[in-house]
This record gives sequence, C-alpha cells and structure tokens, in this order.
Amino acid sequence: MSMNFFHKTAFGFYDLSWRMALPWLKLNQRLAEGHAQRALKDDLPAVADLWIQAASVGESFLALEILKNLQLEQPIKILLTANTHQGIDILDQALPELLRDKNQIQTAVRYFPFDKPSIMAAAVAGIRPNVMVLLETEIWPGLLQALKAQRCKSIIVNGRITAKSLKRYLLWPSIWQSLRPDRILAISPADADRFGRLFGQDAVVVMPNIKFDRVAPSTPDHVDHDQIRSILPAGLPFVVFASVRHEEEAKVKKMVREITRNRPQAVMGLFPRHLQRLKYWQDELTQLGKQWVLRSAVSNPVSAGTVILWDTFGELMPAYCLSQATFIGGSLASLGGQNFLEAIVSGVIPVIGPSWENFAWVGQEIVDAGLLRVANDWQQAAVFILQELAAPRPRAEVIETAQRFFETRRGGTDQACRQIEAMLFEK
Repeated sequence: MSMNFFHKTAFGFYDLSWRMALPWLKLNQRLAEGHAQRALKDDLPAVADLWIQAASVGESFLALEILKNLQLEQPIKILLTANTHQGIDILDQALPELLRDKNQIQTAVRYFPFDKPSIMAAAVAGIRPNVMVLLETEIWPGLLQALKAQRCKSIIVNGRITAKSLKRYLLWPSIWQSLRPDRILAISPADADRFGRLFGQDAVVVMPNIKFDRVAPSTPDHVDHDQIRSILPAGLPFVVFASVRHEEEAKVKKMVREITRNRPQAVMGLFPRHLQRLKYWQDELTQLGKQWVLRSAVSNPVSAGTVILWDTFGELMPAYCLSQATFIGGSLASLGGQNFLEAIVSGVIPVIGPSWENFAWVGQEIVDAGLLRVANDWQQAAVFILQELAAPRPRAEVIETAQRFFETRRGGTDQACRQIEAMLFEK
C-alpha cells in the first residue's frame, strides 16, 4: 500500500507515540499481563489462515460462536487474539471442548500485539493471514495498514461504532479511507451508516447481531447452578450486581446500602467487571459494616445479609438463574452499558442505569416488552431492585417472553460465517 507524505508523517508520529508509551504500559496492571507477547518480545505467532481478534470477554464469546459454526471442507489454522487476560482465559477454557469434533481446525491463542506500526507490521508479516476478522469495534490503524501492505483480506463482523467514536476517527478521514476493510457487517442501519461515513459505503451491509444467536433460555436443564445454590441460604432473596465498573462504584455502593436498609437479610453477589477492583470492594464493604466473603473461599451457605465478592469466572449465568433481582453495571456512568441479555434469558428482568448506548441495537422494544428496566439514576435503580424483590415476575414467563422476542432476531452467526468462508476460499 503506497502512502502519500501526509499519511507517512502521521503514521510516523503514531509509531513514535507508541514507542514513548510502551515502557509505561508495563506499569499498567491490565497490560502488564502478556506484555512480552503484546510487544513481540517472545516468539512470533505461527502462520495462520484465519486471524480473529476479540477485544475482551464479550468478543471472545462471539469468536467461539463463529468457530462453532464455520463449515470447512479443508484443514485450516486459526489464530485467536484478545486484549485482556479474561478474554484469553475464555478462549483457552472453551476451545478444547468446542474443537473436539473439528479435527480440520488447529488453533492458537495469544495476546493481541500492540498497535505500534512497526510491531504490527512484523506480526502480520509473520502470521500472513488469508483473512483477518475484527469483532465489533476493533479498528486499529497499525493493524489495518499492515494488512494492506501484506495484501491480507479483512472483515469487520458484528460491527458497531458510536457517534462519539466516529467523530474522533473523522479527525483523520483520508487515512481511514485508505485503510478500508474488504467487508463490514454492521449490526444496525445506524452503525452501517457510520461505518460508511468512515470507510465508504461500498462494502458495508447490515447483519443481525450474533449476540441474539448466543442468547437462549437458561432453564435448570441448561445451566448447572448447584454449586451456587449450595452457598445461598434457603428462603432468602439473592441480588446480583453484574459487571460493575470502576467509574460507577460509588453509586453502586449507595445502592447496596439502600437495599440493605430495606432488605437487611438479602444476600448479594457482586461481580466487578475487573478483578483488580476486589480490594476496593473489600475495603468499602468493611467500612459500611457489611459482612463479605470471597466466592473462592466459600462452599457452604453464607449468613443472611452477606455480600459475596465474585473472584471466579464462569458463574454469572447460573447466578442470574438463582437471583430474584439483578443490576447490570456499566450503566450508571457514561460507559455505554454491559450485556443484559444473558440475565433476561435466565428468567430475571434486569435493572440498568441510563447509559446503555452499547446495546442500543437491541432497541427500545425490549423495554416496551417488559424485559428490561431502565433507571434514571442510582436511587431509581435501587427502587426498581426492591420492587423486583417484592414482586418478582415468574421466571418461566420471562423466559417465554424472551424466547419470542429473540427468535425473529437471530441469524447473524450464519451470515458472518458464510462471508468468512467465501473470503477464505475465494480465488
């Protein structure tokens, strides 16, 4: 890919900014993990036919959904990368079972390289993917430039881009046109329009969101929740606080205090979005006078009024299945919200704050259907939780309503996989 003087200069500054930042990134608790892989200080990733980049946990589940549904008639090597330790863990844990009957697929899992152009150029030259799959919002200029230079095809799948992000990207409009992926599958007409303004409309189409394919009713027959049931005292309400983010912790703390004041015996399960925040919650709950325990340290029923701090993975869905009320974080600060769909298909109506732009693609219809409650602030969120505890909707009724809602919105995985397969094997 040839670049004009302006583009070369801009990428030169971008590379320089990464060079200056890299030493400091070792001090970042999240980025320090896998730093050698991110900086290509150990061995380069092996050659792969298909490279799938998943930012974190949510995107890793999407990557697994794609792998599960790929229809391949010849052997293929696939590299899966993620930006976070949690994303890497999801992939590592799920792949052995998922690939048990897919002998034609070989996989490797690594941290996503830093987007420093010189690092990314070396990564792409070493991997030489036939197709690069970028999930949702993974738009990296260093990567896209390297893919163009190596004539590797690229596709954005389940693509979404906010108006705020687009405004930032359009500060550099001509460069994005030159880095345009070969295909973009966007999850809504609004997202497709924004991608078109950034990259050009030629290769942009709309697809159903893959997350609709992933959500399915989580009745007792589908989910093993005996281990969690064994630590909950019988007959007491159980409230889940899921995916709580750092920026909203003070407000969630007030919710905990308000719910405790009204329902002192309620047991709460608190799932921080990032495990590094566990120490914060230990200190704050102690200050509140709340009894707390780490999930990893308990195997018998906890006392009434206890807050269980979840420091283990893989138990959020069964926790939803046993909860009488659930709050989903990332929504009390301007963070765009976290995934509330899994709570709904588990039979509980989640409460969220006013920020849920990341899930606007679901539509106001889910609120109108009575499957989601959106609060204006933490006070109203606490009121909604208490109302759900006082009169929970029958779980089977919620699941049936959710099934009808999602049934007509599925099919994204199939569309994405057929497009990826076509790109892999087109001449």
